[in-house]
Amino acid sequence: MSKINRLEIKQLRIFQALLRERNVSRVASQVGLTQQAVSDQLRKLRDIFDDRLFLRKSNGLIPTPVAEALGVKIAGILTGFESLLDADTFDPSTVDATYVIAATDYAQQVVLPALLAKIRQLAPKLKVIIRDFDIDNLHELMINSRVNLAIAFPDYIPASYPFLTLFTEHHVCVAAKQSHLSAQPLSLQDIAAEPQIIASPSRPNFKGSIDSLFEQAGLTRNVVISAPCFSVVPGYIATTGAIAFLPSRAIFDSQLVKLNLDEKLIDFDVIAAWHPRSSQDPLHCWVTDLLKQEYLLK
Repeated sequence: MSKINRLEIKQLRIFQALLRERNVSRVASQVGLTQQAVSDQLRKLRDIFDDRLFLRKSNGLIPTPVAEALGVKIAGILTGFESLLDADTFDPSTVDATYVIAATDYAQQVVLPALLAKIRQLAPKLKVIIRDFDIDNLHELMINSRVNLAIAFPDYIPASYPFLTLFTEHHVCVAAKQSHLSAQPLSLQDIAAEPQIIASPSRPNFKGSIDSLFEQAGLTRNVVISAPCFSVVPGYIATTGAIAFLPSRAIFDSQLVKLNLDEKLIDFDVIAAWHPRSSQDPLHCWVTDLLKQEYLLK
């Protein structure tokens, strides 16, 4: 008998659960089988794929590289089966599920309010988890279905992921209203030495997306504070007298003033991205359609 004839959808679901939970006992409880039955199915999968797939460690199961690679393919296969059955029956008003969105604090302020309003209106039973963006673990979170959608800047997203460009943004240099810089045209050289605040939601460091602009002019920014999110920067500006470059749509504070720079700041995109296996998932497609309607079809 060929290997394909020995493979069952049930085994693929067990494999997916093992990859997610990494614990035989929890998987057995989820799929309604005994631990021995789950172990038997794992043994069959090992034989079919000619690999151990999962290694037993003191803290649970560890997937082999083969298992990690298979996980992406198997998730796509199962999603395809589900979309085949549900293609004509998806109704957002009745969907009862949980959808997880990872977003930078910028996206949480600028993108999510309108999206969440639509979801609440059209899919009242759908529960949404918003989690902070974790650039170092995003791929693993996506593989393990702990995140369904990521909203961020392109540099934060794995290059292989499908994505939807929502809109184009640009930075604005801002200071407190009483700043001595607010009444005059300024060059990069004029402000390079000024104390500056950056928002680094991906990693705690002193590197910002505007650095290259100064470097091209042979200048070094005087970054004195690195904040974990954009939303706190206006308060820091008010108390320290420092300046900052913020995305234009993230400026809500009336106590800030935009500085008049003679240098054009580079535009950048804001995107929504997802793991390739989610591309045919009916719920995911519906959520991304809402984003298209909000940002691309108006």
